[in-house]
Amino acid sequence: MGMGVAAGGGGGGGRRRRRKSRAVMSEINVTPMVDVMLVLLIIFMVAAPMMTAGVPIDLPKTAANEMPSQTQPITVSVDPAGAIYVDENQVTEADLVSTVTGLATGGTEDRIYVRGDTTANYGSVMRVMGLLSSAGFTKIGLITQPEQ
Repeated sequence: MGMGVAAGGGGGGGRRRRRKSRAVMSEINVTPMVDVMLVLLIIFMVAAPMMTAGVPIDLPKTAANEMPSQTQPITVSVDPAGAIYVDENQVTEADLVSTVTGLATGGTEDRIYVRGDTTANYGSVMRVMGLLSSAGFTKIGLITQPEQ
């Protein structure tokens, strides 16, 4: 007579078979990364216009090319009323040279950009440039907007 063998692995060989576990998933889920990138894009699109200089000035338009600059230049602005601003701080003509000299890390070799409003008095802008030039600054440039 024959002996019956159980078909389910229930015979006592001492070893039990484990169920095959799922293989490790090696794919990256990019959906959260795309969500974060879109949020950052929106934030930068909203914040970028606010990063410009704080003095609202209507710059003249020209076809001149942009000047390359290795360091952050000092910006002097002249608004339509003739008020003078160094970066975003209003100064008088008497304090202009001392303020710019205090900000100039490279002495008189620092680049200075003068932003004059389109409706500002030409004499006011030239007076500012003359004060800076007489103080020894040689790298003075006028800021304009490109023509459309």
